[in-house]
Order: sequence, then C-alpha cells, then structure tokens
Amino acid sequence: MRPDLADWIALNMVRGIGPRTANDLLAEFGAPAQVFAAARLALEKHRLKPETIQELKDSSILEKAEAEIERLEALGARVITLEDDDYPELLREIHDPPIALYVRGDLAKAYAQPCLAVVGSRRCSTYGVNAAQMLSRELAALGITIISGMARGIDAAAHRGALEANGQTIAIVGTGLEVVYPKEHKGLQTEIMASGAVLSEFPLGTPPLPQNFPYRNRILSGLCLGVLIVEAAEHSGSLITARLANEQGREVFAVPGNITSQTSFGPNYLIKDGAKLVQQARDVIEELPRPLKEKLLGVEPVAEKGKKKRSFVAAQPMFPAVELSADEQKVFDLLSADIPAHVDQLLLSTGMPPSALMTALLGLEMKDRIRELPGKSFIKRL
Repeated sequence: MRPDLADWIALNMVRGIGPRTANDLLAEFGAPAQVFAAARLALEKHRLKPETIQELKDSSILEKAEAEIERLEALGARVITLEDDDYPELLREIHDPPIALYVRGDLAKAYAQPCLAVVGSRRCSTYGVNAAQMLSRELAALGITIISGMARGIDAAAHRGALEANGQTIAIVGTGLEVVYPKEHKGLQTEIMASGAVLSEFPLGTPPLPQNFPYRNRILSGLCLGVLIVEAAEHSGSLITARLANEQGREVFAVPGNITSQTSFGPNYLIKDGAKLVQQARDVIEELPRPLKEKLLGVEPVAEKGKKKRSFVAAQPMFPAVELSADEQKVFDLLSADIPAHVDQLLLSTGMPPSALMTALLGLEMKDRIRELPGKSFIKRL
C-alpha cells in the first residue's frame, strides 16, 4: 500500500471535484497532498466552489479517507491510484481517467487479456439475451476478457456468457463496491469476483444514483479495445458508451436487430454509421491488431508452392454434441432461439402426451440445449 493512499482517496471523495478537475489539479500541483496544501487563491483559479475549497482545507476529509481504507481492508478490496503500476494502461490514456479505482477480485489476471465491452438494454428481448450470452461465451473462450456493467438484461447476459466459458469478466459498477445493484445480482457479483474483478470509481457507500451510470460508461469503453452493442433504444446509455468509444479511438461493434424493435434502433443506427456488424465472435476478432488476432484464433503455416501461407484454425465448439432421444429431437427442432414457444403450443405441434413432452423438455434442459422462460415458455439455447 502506497504511503499517500489516504491522500488519493480523500481527493477522490471531495464533493465538487470530478475526474477532469482532479486530473487538472494533479497536473498543476503534482500530488494529492500538494493539492490539499495549495493556497486558496491557486485553487480558485480552477473555478472550485467555496464549499469545495473549504472541504479541501478541512482535515476531516483525510480522517474519512483513513476510515475508508479500514473498510476496504475489511471488505477484501483495495484502491489503485492513477500513479500505480497496475493501473490499466488503456484507461490511463483517456481524457478524464478516474484518479482512484476501487477493486474487488483479481484485476491483474482479468486485465492481462485483451478486453471487450459488451453492453446493451436492460429491457432487452430474448434474442438480445441469447446473442449477448453466446457471443460473450465464444469470445471469452478465445481469451478475451468481457467487460460490462452488471445491469439487468444484456450486461448480465454478457457476464454469464463469459462465466459459462470459464473465462475472465470484469464488472464496472455505478455504486460503492459493497452496494449490490440490482440486488438480485448478488450471486452474479460473487461469481464475477471469483473469476475476474468488480471495479468502481465511487467511494464506499455510494448509492445507485441515476447520474452515476452514464458517467461510469467512459470507464467501460476506456478499459477496452472495443465496445459491442447488442440492443439499445434511441436514447440509451449504451449509445453513450458507443460515442465515448469513438472519442477514445476504440472499435465499435454492433449486433443487428429487427427493424421494428425499439431496442434495435441503437445497433442498427451504429452499423449505418460505420460500426462493424457482428454475427459471430470472429467478426470481432478480425478487427483487432494482426498479432493479437493471430494469437487469439491460432495460425498454422501451410506450405503452398514453396511458400508458407497462414491460415486460421477454427475455434473449438464451446459445447460438445450430445445425443438426443427421438422425443427430445422432435421438440428441439420445433423451438426457436428468438421466439419463445409455450408448452401448450408444443403439445399441439408435437401431438405428444403431456407426460412425454415434459420428459423431453426436462431432458433438453438437463443437456443444456433449451432454456425455460417465465410462463412455461421455452427457447433454444445458442
């Protein structure tokens, strides 16, 4: 732990000083301790409000920071400052990087791999969940760390896809680290910390304020080589993330959607505007720098007329084929990955006795080939 950690945490906690102002102050004064020691007149030049300057001059802010360190230790978390060697390099390059990152989990391990943000609508369709989960699973299996915001909908599907592949995933949250939001994602957060990390720039105890989430999106894009938008309405945080990615010089990818769906507006608009259309994991890999692309996909030299030709080796399928019974195959062939089928509809379509149908559905679920939705509806699992 660096000896001046409390100074960094304290500066990050001062109300009225955001990342951009904090970086400006550090550029002028050199270190957080020197910011606290600066003359009022020098601080006023940065257009700080009187109450902000007063807080900088009040010793209680450092006492709060010391207490914050104790709480972090009890939580099993830590803070990485902008000057630490393990601060993510890509994030350091953006215009307004957070001066302090609160971390739970193994960030070094997760960030050792190339990272891709996968984000989208909270109110997403079954198609969107399937697409996000499938693509994240395939990309994680190839060695890409999936970064998302642990929100309902697409974000959660992206994290779960990475976890299914036993891959790395990082959640960027808009709350304090010990505040789980939404509450039903407590188990998901625990799984993410076990295989990756949860990050926040907000002090402990910060509640899920609406303004925090668009604000943290610059970290989502800043950590990554690119951002993949799965579903997003016209005025959504995901489009903010895509705009920030463009400003930061990151790649923008999008999964096309149904033109009659409101949540397809965002990705379809981005594709028209030049984003890379994504149908499979390889569409993302192909846009990465060549050495990284070859490392992720694998290359083998192939002799051809005295020359060596490089060819990509196809990724191994994530789920090995399993044998289905005649009844299971009959039901599986009737299901779609996009449109849920109700059990009554399946009874009519298959002509099977209810007990046989339920046995087939249970077998398909146990073999991980279908997923049950609320209301006794079923879809194929991609």
